[in-house]
Amino acid sequence: MTALLPMLIVTVLTFYEARTVLREEIARDMQTRANAASRQVDNMMFERLQNLASWSRLEIMDEVVIGDFDKRLSNFLNELKVSYHGVYQSIYVVNNHNVIVASSQPADIGKPNASVPLWLQISFANRIVRLSQLQQHKLRMASDILDANQHKVGTLWVVFDWSAVTRILESTANQGSAAALINLDDPHPATRVLAETQHWKKIVAAHDISVDSVLQPAAEPPIFNWIVSIAQYRSVVMAPVHRMGYMFILLLIITGLLAATFAAPLSARITRPLARLTDYANHFMRATNGAPPKVDGPTEVRALSNAFSKMMDDLTLSKENLTRAAKLAVAGEMAAAMSHEIRTPLGILRSSAQVLAREKKLSPEGQEVVAFINMETERLNKLVSTLVDSARPRPPEFALHDLVPMVEHAVAMLRMQANKKDVNLAVVLPQPSVAGAVSRVLVECDAEQMTQVLLNLLLNAIQVLPAGGKVVASIIDAADHVIISVADNGAGVTEAQKEQIFDPFFTQRPGGIGLGLAVSKQIVTAHFGTLAVDKSTLGSSGADFRIELPKRQLLQDAAS
Repeated sequence: MTALLPMLIVTVLTFYEARTVLREEIARDMQTRANAASRQVDNMMFERLQNLASWSRLEIMDEVVIGDFDKRLSNFLNELKVSYHGVYQSIYVVNNHNVIVASSQPADIGKPNASVPLWLQISFANRIVRLSQLQQHKLRMASDILDANQHKVGTLWVVFDWSAVTRILESTANQGSAAALINLDDPHPATRVLAETQHWKKIVAAHDISVDSVLQPAAEPPIFNWIVSIAQYRSVVMAPVHRMGYMFILLLIITGLLAATFAAPLSARITRPLARLTDYANHFMRATNGAPPKVDGPTEVRALSNAFSKMMDDLTLSKENLTRAAKLAVAGEMAAAMSHEIRTPLGILRSSAQVLAREKKLSPEGQEVVAFINMETERLNKLVSTLVDSARPRPPEFALHDLVPMVEHAVAMLRMQANKKDVNLAVVLPQPSVAGAVSRVLVECDAEQMTQVLLNLLLNAIQVLPAGGKVVASIIDAADHVIISVADNGAGVTEAQKEQIFDPFFTQRPGGIGLGLAVSKQIVTAHFGTLAVDKSTLGSSGADFRIELPKRQLLQDAAS
């Protein structure tokens, strides 16, 4: 019973520490998602304003000036609407009498323009753009059409589908979370929320975990003072920690009940023999001066005498074991202390190997040994760096890189491991646009971090495959993004595993620590990309890990 109190204290401390760490990680992930969504909304609105301001200056708008309204202008407006694939619900032109004279929807021509209260008036690209109040997920935007003397001759209107903003917010939400776009310039709390996902009000009212985006807008000074806020139920994100706490509490309760049930009978059975043994031992020490007891008398006395002799032998053996354990504990403490300094001797070994490599008379065997030293010290250094990076990841350093040699290099580094397991490791590259040219896929990324992600995915596939398995690394080049696929024909990933496969310390491989996919997911998210797993196309089973990255980073586009 005495041991229950320390166990309870350890349980409470463990639960508190795990809850704190998990909450910090969840908050960082929510911050990343909020920043990405805020950047998407800001770029979307910036493009809408740019479209409206530039379209109102087009030569075809001169038809409004000369009053020649034929089907040409309406057809042009319809082509604009179709080319933007549902972004605009309607595009039309009204004259100074507020009558629609050209429209992407011919049925509206000749009708008066609906009157909607003005919301915002923005000066953009030497034009005044007016935004009407949101109604039924529609945002009406207008820019005046001017003649050569800068006199208003009409107005170009676009009806923007506001549900596109809601879809961006929905892409940031996961189980137990919601997101909203908030206008900081609106002093009224009831109208500050411009768009929201399902359950936003309910989650915010619960006062659980919430974060706001902190990214700078695409324009300086900012056009819209909007932020994206993400809120999440604490009970959902803390569910794993709560389950762990409940298991510990249940274990303590069971231990207490067992102790209370069996303590009294066991103590009675132990106390009586110990009392008899104590009496015998006192008599034995006074009478024989430490001589071995005589084994005679009743059966119980002989058993106690034998037990006493065995106990003395066990105590001697225990003393020897304790001494040996103390030495091992000291050695463990020394090993723990030396692990903090492991990089210093690694650096010395590597420097020494580099000096030896420059010796002109070094034999081929010596050169091979030096290469081994360099390779192994680099491997140990990367192992230590991986553990450190998993706790304190550095932000990516974006630069323009070609993914083709990056993927080929990662495959080449793991080719030997694949051959040892008899695993077929292949690469599929996109076809160049010009026959005979070298295939290139340029992406702004951190080459070191993306190489780490590729190595993690390829190594995981090689390790889980049996002999004769197949792994294919491929690149799919699109207009504004690129997809890197690592597919295999192994056992695949179940639906239950998909929900946890990117969680830290979740692993299905014996000997794995479960950090590779978690670190990879963190790196890809920091690149404003996505990492997901799906069914492989190499066979009836298998997994296909897909990295989708934008070719241009939005942060750098805004800075330029």
